[in-house]
Amino acid sequence: MQNDIKVWLFDILQSIEEVEKYFAGKPMLFENFKKDTKTKRAVERNLEIIGEALGRILKKDPSIQITNARKVVDTRNRITHGYDVVSDDLIWGIVINHLAKLKEEIEKLTAEMQ
Repeated sequence: MQNDIKVWLFDILQSIEEVEKYFAGKPMLFENFKKDTKTKRAVERNLEIIGEALGRILKKDPSIQITNARKVVDTRNRITHGYDVVSDDLIWGIVINHLAKLKEEIEKLTAEMQ
């Protein structure tokens, strides 16, 4: 696997772990998330990084299979270019329903590289 792909996988993993840290020791409640503008913006930024890295990986090596990679890239574009239509519900749904699976896949790919 090419070195730049390894770097992008690491960036994705690091961003997911940062998002996890924002909620460490706190109940993961949507109402708390909605009220915390700093955390919302930090999560959005990490989703942008994840989407950008996945986009680069897909361009460099389309044979790498990551579940919903195209949707992640599309979400990154929506956050970046359509900030006014990004809802708290959308971001929260990603955090709750998709980041753990993505982390699992990225960790597996990273382990295979070694």
